[in-house]
Amino acid sequence: MSERLKPGDPAPAFTLPDADGNDVSLADHKGRKVIVYFYPAALTPGCTKQACDFTDNLDLLANAGYDVIGVSPDKPEKLAKFRDTENLKVTLVGDPAKETLAAYGAFGEKKLYGKVVTGVIRSTVVVDEDGKVEHAFYNVKATGHVAKIIRDLGV
Repeated sequence: MSERLKPGDPAPAFTLPDADGNDVSLADHKGRKVIVYFYPAALTPGCTKQACDFTDNLDLLANAGYDVIGVSPDKPEKLAKFRDTENLKVTLVGDPAKETLAAYGAFGEKKLYGKVVTGVIRSTVVVDEDGKVEHAFYNVKATGHVAKIIRDLGV
């Protein structure tokens, strides 16, 4: 099982391709807070709901100083279809090798319908302006999670 991050930990650096195949790095956001959320798969009901919730609240979060990056094991082509189909505005990046997912503690054993499986653990990590973990939420629900983050961050 991947090690879970805690507040104060340095956020693992990453550079991953976005829906258009362009590299996106955590370092590109230095000086801003970043909400990095991890979801199992594009174009699935729960992940769509979560991505739409982030898109609907993107202006609110941006005005409060937060950028949002969604990470899944999907390839850029699937991310592009997801973005275009759902009219998403959040930055989506793919991690098919699952290295970034693992580095953030968002890949490992989880319970799915009563069985233990290995996969993406729906998680959200808030990184501060200096690249340190401010908050780390694991095993979150797709529905209502964005509203909870907004409350927890006082936005």
